[in-house]
Amino acid sequence: MRTFNSILTASLLLLLSVCFGFAQQPDRLTPAEAAERISQAPAVHANPEVSGHHGLPQAAPVLKDFGWFQITNSMVVTWVVALFLILFARFAMRSAKQVPEGAQNFWEWMVESLYGFLEGIIGRDLVNKTFWFFASIFIFILFANWFGLIPGVGTVGWGVTDAAGHFHITEPLLRGSNADLNMTLAMAMVFFACWTYWALQANGPGGFIMHLFGPKGDATGFMKIVLIIVFILVGVLEVVSIVFRPISLSFRLFGNIFAGENMLEAMAHLGGTYFGWLLPLPFYFMEILVGLVQALVFMLLTAVFTLLICTHEEEGHSHPANEH
Repeated sequence: MRTFNSILTASLLLLLSVCFGFAQQPDRLTPAEAAERISQAPAVHANPEVSGHHGLPQAAPVLKDFGWFQITNSMVVTWVVALFLILFARFAMRSAKQVPEGAQNFWEWMVESLYGFLEGIIGRDLVNKTFWFFASIFIFILFANWFGLIPGVGTVGWGVTDAAGHFHITEPLLRGSNADLNMTLAMAMVFFACWTYWALQANGPGGFIMHLFGPKGDATGFMKIVLIIVFILVGVLEVVSIVFRPISLSFRLFGNIFAGENMLEAMAHLGGTYFGWLLPLPFYFMEILVGLVQALVFMLLTAVFTLLICTHEEEGHSHPANEH
């Protein structure tokens, strides 16, 4: 039960973190402005059904602007996915049984599988302390990626009809959460805050600094001075790498999901009138796999980053998986 309460807490944290986006939101276009842009766009395809089609916009359109707070279509999807996970977890564990069945069996299987997988990578002590975050981030990203593949997400909304009579979506009602850089960057920043706390908790302020800049090895005399200078320079590079980790994490997830949704949209417009729906199907199943892989990659990278900073030098000779 403790695990599911942690998942509930982490989901609420992600729900709040999306409100603090870093990418600039675009001005909302009126239908007349959108129609003018479409009419002025150069035709890049001979097929009139494809000409003027621009794909998924990089910035999520604003559905409601309160001045101090803006609600985008990707935020709505984030809230829907988080609320679904919270309610589903509570429903599955509302009357937990010794012999699980149904929804309880599914949740316990998924949590136990994730726990065993992470324990083999980062060790029992560290997984007991950090599992709530890694399990939550994996489950949320996975379901958010798959929710973005539901027909209608990104293809239903408001738009305009051009002179040729083709309808163009200019403001989709829904958009995949991780196809918005705001969401992926918010999750990466939440991890960075947790990583900093875990690093200070495991090493202390002085140990944290020594972990980054402290010389390794048993050299003496002049070579020790050389090693001190070398490891200080290495520590500076490590600090730069740590600072850029949230950026690399967020852009990796955003880039893969954003590119996948654009690819599916492009494939849908390449086919003919009657059998055009067949062309995107192989890519659709590939995106289901990509959604799983990207959730796993994000979880693994954050787990390994945490392991590297929380593992002391004298423990480096024994693999964390053997700490039983």
